[in-house]
Amino acid sequence: MTRALEPSVERGPARPTAPTFADVLAHVADRRTEFTEKRHVPRDMIEEFKQVGLYRAATPKQFGGDALPPAEFLRLIERISEVDGSAGWVASFGSSGVYLAGLPLETQAEVYADGPDLAFAGGLFPLQPAEQVDGGFRVSGHWRFASGCKGADLLGVGIGVGDASSGKPRTAVLRPEQVEIVENWDVIGMEGTGSHDLKVDGVVVPEEWTFVRGGGSVVDEPLYRYPTIAYAAQVLAVVNLGIARAALNHTIRVGAGRAGLTGAPKLADRAYYRIAVAKAEAALRSVRSFFYEVTEEVYQAVAQGAPATAEQAGVLRLAATQAARVGFDVVRDAYTLSGTAAINADHPMQRYLRDASVVPQHAFLTEGMYDGAGAVLMGAKPFPGFV
Repeated sequence: MTRALEPSVERGPARPTAPTFADVLAHVADRRTEFTEKRHVPRDMIEEFKQVGLYRAATPKQFGGDALPPAEFLRLIERISEVDGSAGWVASFGSSGVYLAGLPLETQAEVYADGPDLAFAGGLFPLQPAEQVDGGFRVSGHWRFASGCKGADLLGVGIGVGDASSGKPRTAVLRPEQVEIVENWDVIGMEGTGSHDLKVDGVVVPEEWTFVRGGGSVVDEPLYRYPTIAYAAQVLAVVNLGIARAALNHTIRVGAGRAGLTGAPKLADRAYYRIAVAKAEAALRSVRSFFYEVTEEVYQAVAQGAPATAEQAGVLRLAATQAARVGFDVVRDAYTLSGTAAINADHPMQRYLRDASVVPQHAFLTEGMYDGAGAVLMGAKPFPGFV
């Protein structure tokens, strides 16, 4: 029988309690101004994201990860984005393990040797030529938009070797000490993503530390049969679902408040305001339902062993593009309803509008994605790299 601990026995220092997801959301809310001012999400916040499992969400189970179904991970990112878009954007790269699953298993074992919680960031474009040398590639160049790079454990850069015309570039994986971060992220909107440039000067990267983005996985688990590029678009698009929810909730709260100082009816008593809010609510709920419906449908298919079809990948990309754009439309409508007050620099709508406007500008979510989706739906060949 186990004896109860006697009072005379000395206890060691209490171990710090790991944060809950609710704790993380509260910390993001407290620190979002700091993220904007610093132009990145600091490493200690990244550590909190790791503690609640965000950076093991796409680590293979065979290496101790969770390999979460996409919808489960996407809902977490949506919720963080409702609190702060930049934090949601950076946390979304917890999905990057689906890229790393294209590395040889021996390399992945080395990648995850210290545990499954791994932050990977990359600047893939413009592709830079790499000299093929014995056992690998000599990599030099300058790359853009490496979101989350200051908190990353590994960094990737795009190199122009092999058949880059397929739209699936090869990525070289490096340690942070092999890469210079050029801190030039000077934008309005998503300031906290830390999407700086990367520079590399003559580093030889072994071939087994490179992979083709979207070129398939060597891991035989359901998540790695889900369309990789479509998933990469989804984790970014879902940020706008979160931001839109926050903006619309603000509009509803304000509208239900007290009447103005002039004695005019409160906003909730005005037909135009109610109509606009109702239309925005319907638009947001509709696109969100489409987004998660197709996500769960495709994952269920691949989990049962069927390969994802081009049409499934195309509809996933369509849902992502539509979510990003409708999310922005909802935020813009909420901003308009907010009236003159919204032009103040410290008004919440300023942050929502700036952040939401960035998401549809991403290359994965531009207007051209409708062309690719339409081509797939009609049995035509889409542009390279779409599926």
